[in-house]
Amino acid sequence: MDETEIQRRLEALRTEHRDLDTAIEALGQTGSADQLQLARLKKRKLRLRDEISQLEDELVPDIIA
Repeated sequence: MDETEIQRRLEALRTEHRDLDTAIEALGQTGSADQLQLARLKKRKLRLRDEISQLEDELVPDIIA
């Protein structure tokens, strides 16, 4: 994957991450939040964060100390 593809993927993942934030917040505010659904959304959000972090690491060149 080249840098442009990584940047595009990162933007898509960040957008999905923000959307999940909104969905989790809305579900939590309803009062009758489905705990299983809430847990699934949070788990998905964590996976996205990990993938974002991994892609960001690919963009940063290795620095030899």
